[in-house]
Amino acid sequence: MIIGICGGTGSGKTTVANRILASVSAGEVVFLQQDSYYRNLADLATDFRRTVNFDHPDSIDNDLLVEHIRELKAGRAVELPVYDFRSHTRKAETVRVEPKPITIIEGILIFAEARLLAEMDIKVFVDTPDDIRFIRRLRRDVAERGRTVESVIEQYLTTVRPMHTQFVEPSKRVSDVIIPEGGRNLVSVDLISGRIRERLGEERRRPEAAAGA
Repeated sequence: MIIGICGGTGSGKTTVANRILASVSAGEVVFLQQDSYYRNLADLATDFRRTVNFDHPDSIDNDLLVEHIRELKAGRAVELPVYDFRSHTRKAETVRVEPKPITIIEGILIFAEARLLAEMDIKVFVDTPDDIRFIRRLRRDVAERGRTVESVIEQYLTTVRPMHTQFVEPSKRVSDVIIPEGGRNLVSVDLISGRIRERLGEERRRPEAAAGA
């Protein structure tokens, strides 16, 4: 089962994903974040890297992400890239990810890529008010990514907000489930978690049924 969790920046996608992960066995779920698949900008001068529109679908290496999803579905391990948000480059090391019955993909633009949509069994959109999302992004980028308040505000006004309107908000229409208020909506999260546990139960019973036959 491939589950996509989409929503605007700061909507609570990761919180939803973590709540789902906490409800099942970690050994049965792969968690992929679209942020790991930003294009490597090592060939650009440092000043130019900051001008890239990181909220446009072209900023994502979707070819690699789609390839990894298909490899995991086929039962083969992949090497997950590690992205450095301070330098906007990929690190030399990778993280080996083994295939598991459930794969969760999380990101703001995963529903904007038709090839990814075609691989998903459940599409979840996390819907959170714009002001809450901006505050969360501001806190995260300053605390975790070494950004200044002024640079976060400028980026939000010039690229984040326009790209959300153009690509993220319209992708809500293709979702199967819409979760308002992010990870605080425990009822919706529990429903999704229950469906995953049901699917995992089906996977466990298949070898038993085959052995019995």
